[in-house]
Amino acid sequence: MNLPNKLTILRVFMAPIAMIFIMFPIGGETAARCIAAVVFILTSLTDMLDGKIARKYNLITNFGKFMDPLADKFMVIGMLVTMCASEQYAVFRPVMVWVTILVILRELAVTSLRLLVASSAEKIVVAASWLGKVKTVSQIVCILVMILEPILLPFDSMFIFSWITIAFMGIMTVWSGIDYLKSYLAFINPNE
Repeated sequence: MNLPNKLTILRVFMAPIAMIFIMFPIGGETAARCIAAVVFILTSLTDMLDGKIARKYNLITNFGKFMDPLADKFMVIGMLVTMCASEQYAVFRPVMVWVTILVILRELAVTSLRLLVASSAEKIVVAASWLGKVKTVSQIVCILVMILEPILLPFDSMFIFSWITIAFMGIMTVWSGIDYLKSYLAFINPNE
């Protein structure tokens, strides 16, 4: 259990804390949003750190290859589903439900594709593309903007920045998913 793997496990345990403060605004809505934002930022930083440390010090393990992407999905999808369920975000629900479904379907498709490619004769490990990284950043930024916009811009009753980041996240989710499918389409052979 090296440091990158410990950071990955920490991310798995930190993500539900942010979800709890979104779903149940303990201590008032403003305080709960601030706590959720801080916890989510720290959780997101562990995502960046564990990979950098693992690559720099050659601490890449099979456990890390499995758990790191799983922890990322748990962090992002968990927050999106929580926001869809929370009354604090009811104004976004009609769109957020569909964007969250897109995120979930994209993650299932890309994860399945990665498994297919890894189990092929070539045994290729599908690394995150630049579009995949932009997609992940867009999801993290969207979640943070949605948490913090009512606090930082209380006069903005239309939540313009939240809507912009939701749209950008949706676009990047679809675009990066299509890019992965196009890149590895040759591995999807119905005759094999």
